[in-house]
Amino acid sequence: MKFLNKLSLRATGALAAASIASLVASTSAYAEDKVTAVHAFPGFLVYTQTFLAMVDDINARGKGIVQIEVKGGPEAIGMFQQPAAVRDGVVDMVHTPGSFYGKSVPEIDAMVASTVNPMEARANGGAALMDAAHQKRFNVRHLGWIDGGVQFHIYNSQKPKFGADGVLDLSGVKLRDNPIYHAFFMAMNATTAGMPATEVYAALEKGVVDAAAWTSIGLMDLKWDKFMKYRVDPQFYNTDIGVIFNKDSWNSLSTESQELIQNIVIEWEEKSYNDRQADVVAEAAALKAGGMEFVAHSAEGGAKYLKMADDAAWGRMKGRLDALGDTTTYDALRKHYTP
Repeated sequence: MKFLNKLSLRATGALAAASIASLVASTSAYAEDKVTAVHAFPGFLVYTQTFLAMVDDINARGKGIVQIEVKGGPEAIGMFQQPAAVRDGVVDMVHTPGSFYGKSVPEIDAMVASTVNPMEARANGGAALMDAAHQKRFNVRHLGWIDGGVQFHIYNSQKPKFGADGVLDLSGVKLRDNPIYHAFFMAMNATTAGMPATEVYAALEKGVVDAAAWTSIGLMDLKWDKFMKYRVDPQFYNTDIGVIFNKDSWNSLSTESQELIQNIVIEWEEKSYNDRQADVVAEAAALKAGGMEFVAHSAEGGAKYLKMADDAAWGRMKGRLDALGDTTTYDALRKHYTP
């Protein structure tokens, strides 16, 4: 009997140990996920502030599930190097314009030339196509289009000139360039100098450039309005700022973490879109109050100007896809982003 009791005690102990091990394994399986992130622009810009607020939202609602640690902005990893860093897993997540890696994912130009907003693109299947292209070509998930619906103007320190065709004449103008509108500027035979946004103030101060394109908001945050006295209308293109996430890192997250991050990013697509529309109106009023003159194309000239912009974006996308030997997404993206 004593022998049987000892066996019983041993069995009970073994069961208890197994239960504890199972509990530890279960707890480990559901341990809080950790994510690292960087952002392309300096912290004082509205676009970065949107991203940081979204991260705060994820962290607040993700306690015990997932937490994102923001490592910094362009001072941590150069803005043009960040896409490769997330592709290669140096960081898990990046908030960046898609045009910074457009050579690798040509489909991003569909967002640049889009006539729909982020919510419409998600509802009609465009966002899913964009995510699929990113997974296929760049080893990342494209989680969302943030601060969408904000367009660009050319700002000039000198009064703009117009050609005989009614289109802006950029001859003699030293124009700061950027990947998102490079093809458009080339189509206009502009003389350009490419540089990060953080270097433009000094370039304007020294006369290295005397004009630049920028969105309809944020010029005063950058203090470029100290030099820019004219804004050219109409506006063109869309910001293509997105949240991209290393595919392998994404797959390592719990399903709960994935759903929480994705759902919150989708919420912020709409929230940031609405917030930025209000900012566009407010900034236009502030620029005018500060003495900036808005110079418009004629109706005919403006139509030609916008067609040149659209043709440049779609043409660049088609050319890059041709170079990759894969144009299967071109027609579908045109259908979803310019229905």
